[in-house]
Amino acid sequence: MHIQHNISLKKYNTFGVDVSAKQFVAVSNKSELEKLFDDSHSNFFILGGGSNILFRKDYDGLVIKNEILGIEIVEESDSAVIVKAGAGVVWHDLVLWAVENNYSGIENLSLIPGSVGAGPIQNIGAYGVELKDVFHSLEAFDIESKKIKSFNAGDCQFGYRNSIFKNELKNKVIITSVALKLSKKSQVNISYGSLKNYLEENKTGEVSIKTVSDAVIAIRSSKLPDPKELGNAGSFFKNPVISSKQFNLLKEVHANMVGYSVSETEVKVAAGWLIESCGWKGKRVGDTGSHAKQSLVLVNYDKASGDEVFKLSEEIIKSVKEKFNIELEREVNIL
Repeated sequence: MHIQHNISLKKYNTFGVDVSAKQFVAVSNKSELEKLFDDSHSNFFILGGGSNILFRKDYDGLVIKNEILGIEIVEESDSAVIVKAGAGVVWHDLVLWAVENNYSGIENLSLIPGSVGAGPIQNIGAYGVELKDVFHSLEAFDIESKKIKSFNAGDCQFGYRNSIFKNELKNKVIITSVALKLSKKSQVNISYGSLKNYLEENKTGEVSIKTVSDAVIAIRSSKLPDPKELGNAGSFFKNPVISSKQFNLLKEVHANMVGYSVSETEVKVAAGWLIESCGWKGKRVGDTGSHAKQSLVLVNYDKASGDEVFKLSEEIIKSVKEKFNIELEREVNIL
């Protein structure tokens, strides 16, 4: 473990924003974290895959790159396995490992960028599945006590793209491993509209977890830009949840408005539809813009600064608020 100074973070964030960190260190095990925090580091940031972050300026502190690896089965029954993965494992690698071993539960979450450790923080979700649906437990390094603590699902306080790690425990713990309960039986979930349609249109025949994973990869690849080719952080905004009453009133004016009921009194509105309706889809502003195939994705065409991307997001939020009286919330962390 070696602390480096004045290190460029361009290759460590999928937006490809060229900023630097005053200090940078990669940790690969729990003991390195203990040694690291033997010294006082009050100004630090935990970096996983860098796929959910927008740097607006240089980071005047210590960036800790979590590179704790490993995938293992820690418990097994006739019907299920509990799989433990290091927080530094690439999330999609874990999905592919599960699919290859015929363990179902996370195939709908294929190709989500980022690391395993970021999964519970965001309660990542896609195509009708959220991490909380298969979550068993996690271990995290408590910075104050310098000890490893365990968290069950209740402890994590999961919500829509939310958890305790984004709130009360932000910068207080560092996730080191995550355990998921996966099924040995092929229990696929194809209820989500676009996934179901894709499988029907492509006449895939018998639907297996690999079929679902391949379909999700194909759908995501067709509409989401590859960060290696075009800087982005995936969906920049959350889908807002509004009251059913407000949704019905808006629907009277905007008949094709897209929304999904989440309870008897609330509807989740498609943020992409709102943004597109305000004329942002495919619009370029300098070196940044809203992607031509998915308006929810803001991109860095070349040398956009984090501040330029942030200002674009402000303009989008403002226009959606003015037209629909709905406040968009950024999903991406801003530094």
